Amino acid sequence: MTQIDEIAPDIFRLSLYVPQFDMQFNHFLVRDRQPLLFHTGLRQMFPALQEAVATLIDPAALRYIAWSHFESDECGALNDWLKIAPRAEPVCTLVGKIVNVDDFAIRPAKGMTSDDVLETGKYRYRFHRSPHLPHGWDAGVLFEETKRTLFCSDLFHHFGNVAPVTSSDLIEPSHQAMLRMQEGPLTGYIPYTRQSEGVLRSLADLKPKTLAVMHGSSYLGECDHLLTGLAGVIREVFD
Repeated sequence: MTQIDEIAPDIFRLSLYVPQFDMQFNHFLVRDRQPLLFHTGLRQMFPALQEAVATLIDPAALRYIAWSHFESDECGALNDWLKIAPRAEPVCTLVGKIVNVDDFAIRPAKGMTSDDVLETGKYRYRFHRSPHLPHGWDAGVLFEETKRTLFCSDLFHHFGNVAPVTSSDLIEPSHQAMLRMQEGPLTGYIPYTRQSEGVLRSLADLKPKTLAVMHGSSYLGECDHLLTGLAGVIREVFD
């Protein structure tokens, strides 16, 4: 079953909990004149997500499909969505378009830099590059400038079948998740580089009001201190 929650005006969290991983996989639908889906989900999740989206909009009306970095839970079902939504356009960082997506996708991607603005009607978005945060050279995070929502992918990853939204601190749950990752095959889950703190400070400077988290609760409140605090946790665990 897909749990659907409106975590901010017109932003719906579509959550599938996978018990064997003790992890939520969250996808975000923005209901606007030109609807946007952030995270396509794994291919095997596509039927459940399509059914969930259909309770909110006609899936064929999707206009933009976006994600952070090239990974199966981020964009594995991209072509499935493109097949049912004839006007839908993949949206990612320019690096992602060049190195991965235009070969993988059945339609060319819109590759964005931080100077590019994407408007869906009431809302406007920019992609901010964040190489290797959370993963991959092509990584970026999408920021909605009107309501100040940061779609932050695997940043603030934490485990459990948790509440859709929280105003509690996300640093400690994220810290515990990183320590847990270090004990298994996913060691080095988020690489710490000399750019990491600067990237997270630049995201904090955006002053987001909502963090749309892929694995775990989304956060409502002043988010800048969480982003700056996350840098120290990543350095402690992974440096």
